[in-house]
Amino acid sequence: MPYHIKTPGKLTTGDVFWKGNNTWTETYADRIQFANKADADALKATTVTSNGYTYSPKWWANSTVVEE
Repeated sequence: MPYHIKTPGKLTTGDVFWKGNNTWTETYADRIQFANKADADALKATTVTSNGYTYSPKWWANSTVVEE
């Protein structure tokens, strides 16, 4: 079963879906699909280190990995 990542839309009603390249889309068909849950979880767990401080970008804060 494929997986995708979604999060509640901030400027729109409903969910937005991870499209890749640091972008989200409202179009379900444009979402990135992952072959396994581990790959989607790894991307969702991405951290950034800047000036010695490591954090998780805000766009992952409310996101969930969904099995299709």
